[in-house]
Amino acid sequence: MSTFFLHPATRLWPPVLLGSQFVFNIGFYAVVPFLAIFLRDDMLLSGGLIGLVLGLRTFSQQGMFIVGGALSDRYGAKIIILCGCIIRVAGYLLLAFGQSLWPVILGACLTGMGGALFSPSIEALLAKAGGQSEAKGKRSRAEWFALFAVSGELGAVLGPVAGALLTGFGFRQVALAGAGIFVVALVVLFFFLPAAPKRHQKLHILPWWTTFRQPRFVAFIIAYSSWLLSYNQLYLALPVELQRSGGSEKDLGPLFMLASVLIIAFQLPLARFARRVGALRILPVGFLLLSAAFASVSLFAATEPAAGALRLLPSVCLVTLLTLGQMLLVPSAKDLIPAFAEESTLGAHYGALSTAGGIAVLAGNVFFGRLLDQALIPSPQAIYPWLLLALFPLMSAIALPVICRTVALSRP
Repeated sequence: MSTFFLHPATRLWPPVLLGSQFVFNIGFYAVVPFLAIFLRDDMLLSGGLIGLVLGLRTFSQQGMFIVGGALSDRYGAKIIILCGCIIRVAGYLLLAFGQSLWPVILGACLTGMGGALFSPSIEALLAKAGGQSEAKGKRSRAEWFALFAVSGELGAVLGPVAGALLTGFGFRQVALAGAGIFVVALVVLFFFLPAAPKRHQKLHILPWWTTFRQPRFVAFIIAYSSWLLSYNQLYLALPVELQRSGGSEKDLGPLFMLASVLIIAFQLPLARFARRVGALRILPVGFLLLSAAFASVSLFAATEPAAGALRLLPSVCLVTLLTLGQMLLVPSAKDLIPAFAEESTLGAHYGALSTAGGIAVLAGNVFFGRLLDQALIPSPQAIYPWLLLALFPLMSAIALPVICRTVALSRP
C-alpha cells in the first residue's frame, strides 16, 4: 500500500488526471448552468446584465488560459492546479453569499479564473504522462486525451443532474455543494499529484509571450480556433434553429444528451482511428464535418419545418456532425502541441490554444448573434448565416494540412 502513495508520478498521473476532469466537470455543471436562472429569478437582473455576467465568466476563463499555462511552466503544475481549486471555491462562495451585483460578478469571474489555472496545467501534465506511456509502447498520448474528453463528458452529464436535485433547496445550496466538490478535489490532488521537479538554478524558463514568436504555431492556433467557434454554436445557433423549426427549450436536453452519448460511446475508438490515419489527414476531415454540420442546416433554413419529430432533423444533423468533428479534432490537435513546444513551455502552449479559441468565440458570438436573427423564421435570408458559419471550418480544413505538414513529418 505504501508504494501506491509513494510513486504517484509513475503510477497515478493519468488516472488521477482523468478523475480530476470528471470531478471538476461535475462541480462546474452542477452550478454554472443554473446561474442564469438565479440571476433572473432571485436577483431580478435584466437580460443584458445576465449576458454581461455570463460573458465575463466565460472570458475570464478562456482569456486567462495563457496565463495559467505560463504559471504552470514557471512554478509547476501541482501548485497552480491547487491554486485554481482554491480560487474556484472562493468564487462559488461569493455566488452563494453575494447579495448584490458586484460580489456576484466577482464570484462569476473567480470561477472562470480558477478554471484558467487548473485546465492548461492538467493538460500539460497529461501530455507528459501520455508521452511517457506512448514511449513505453502502452496507450498513446492521443488516446489519453480521448479518455480525458470522455471523463469530462461523463461529468458534464452528471453535473446538471446533481444541480437539478439541489435546486429545490435554492441556488445557495447548489453553489455550496459545488464549492464542497472542489474542496474534496483540492485535498485529493494535494496528495496524489506529483510535485514539480526541482529545477537547476541555471535553467532558463522562457516567458509566455515567446509562444507567439513561432509563426507556424500562431497560424496553427488561429486555424484551430474555428473549432471552438463552431462547437460553441450548440449554445448560440442551435436554439435559433429550434425556434425556426417550432421546437422549444425542452428539446435542448435530449440534443445535448445525444452529444454526450456520442462522445462517451465513440471518442476512444475514433481517437485510435485518428492516430492510425495521422493528424495531417484527420484534422481536415474533422473540420469538414464541422462545415457540413452548418451546411446541413442551411438546406432546411428556407423551408417550413416538417411535421412531428422530423422537425428536429436539422438540429440532430447539426449536433451529430459537430460532435463527430470534435471527437476527431481535439485529441489529434492536442497530441500535436508538444511538437511545437519544449517541455518547459507545454502549459503556455496549451493555454495559448484555448485562449485563441476563447477570443474567436467572443468575437464570433458578437458577430453571429445579430446575424442569426435572420434565421429565426424560414426565408431565403435564413440560409446565409449558416453558410457563413460553414465557411470558417472549411478554411481551417484547407489551411491546417499546409501548416502542420512540416510538424507532422518531423515527429518521431
